[in-house]
Amino acid sequence: IHLLVVSFGFYSASDDVVELNPSNFNREVLQSDSLWLIEFYAPWCGHCQSLTADWKKTATALKGIVKVGAVDADQHKSLGGQYGVKGFPTIKIFGANKNKPDDYQGARSSQAIVDGALNALRSLVKDRMSGRSGGGGGGSKKDVVELTDDNFDRLVLGSDDVWLVEFFAPWCGHCKNLEPEWTAAASAVKEQTKDKVHLGAVDATVHQGLASRYGIRGFPTIKIFKKGEEPEDYQGGRTRSDIIAQALDLFSENAPPPAIYEILNEDVLKKTCEEYQLCVIAVLPHILDTGAAGRNGYLEVMMKMAEKYKKKMWGWLWTEAGAQMDLEASLGIGGFGYPAMAAINARKMKFALLKGSFSETGIHEFLRDLSVGRGSTATVGGGALPKINSVEPWDGKDGELPVEEDYDLSDIDLDDDFGKEEL
Repeated sequence: IHLLVVSFGFYSASDDVVELNPSNFNREVLQSDSLWLIEFYAPWCGHCQSLTADWKKTATALKGIVKVGAVDADQHKSLGGQYGVKGFPTIKIFGANKNKPDDYQGARSSQAIVDGALNALRSLVKDRMSGRSGGGGGGSKKDVVELTDDNFDRLVLGSDDVWLVEFFAPWCGHCKNLEPEWTAAASAVKEQTKDKVHLGAVDATVHQGLASRYGIRGFPTIKIFKKGEEPEDYQGGRTRSDIIAQALDLFSENAPPPAIYEILNEDVLKKTCEEYQLCVIAVLPHILDTGAAGRNGYLEVMMKMAEKYKKKMWGWLWTEAGAQMDLEASLGIGGFGYPAMAAINARKMKFALLKGSFSETGIHEFLRDLSVGRGSTATVGGGALPKINSVEPWDGKDGELPVEEDYDLSDIDLDDDFGKEEL
């Protein structure tokens, strides 16, 4: 049984919904004067499937008035990442400033969505009447950092962030063509990576020291600088959407790994398993069996794996052996064999168990198999997420044995007591 599904789109040419992807998004949305309503969805997400009929109805109702689109953000992670999409479905309204879409927060019925779109349309027209255009897709020149022989080492090499640097010459025709794309991309990337990926430009005819240091032979040449690594050549396309997609890939590679949460109550499990395509759960040995050092060792292995697989939209959880017996029972873990690990797909209520060792190699093989649909899966016991006990968080310390009180048995008259107990 495949735990992970192969993507298929929800919409087709016969709908009024425009299917958007990285190759048409720039042309259709960013460069258009229309108001766009865009759903970011994942084919495996139940709420997205429920929204499909209403979304098609919305598109038909607004035909010729507001454009309605959809992005399979599971397949096109760069587009979802570009607009900070964390859960599905997410609906965004792209109005006057296409670099800053608004989140649609209303109800998910076609009537409510149409009302939301018409309100956005009204305010867009009002802004145009009052002469505020909201700055189309131009981007701002000030978002491209001017780099020089004097500031380059401090700004670029001294930074923890990722830099894309264009070396240009004022007389070069290709550089002139690239300039508006580079400027628009710089504004969008600054916005979407919360200023963690920067686009810079070096006039190589003025700052010849930099040009010769990096062996620049033709113009424009674009180089990627990451902290502590040799610069690499940028190999992507030269349109703003190509540059933005590459910058966002670099951003997600450089992003911190997802957090690993201890299962302290029902909410932690539900939120993580329902929000993500997979939730990976470790059941670690009791603290008295490993001490703090041993437990931190296991958590360290999990963190390395969360880092390795951070581009996947997965949630990461752990609990202590014996703390969540219903959970262990529903996953067929229990009583022995700790540390154990399972990955749950809450939409299908299927799970897979780690059969190899709880080590970087063992877990990597387990997760790699899952991500390509290999590995055996079973149905979660009871067909639903199990009952979860509320527990105190681990204090980070070694465990202490419970203090046993000493009983003096000579004071207890055993015969009397047993005689009176009626079961």
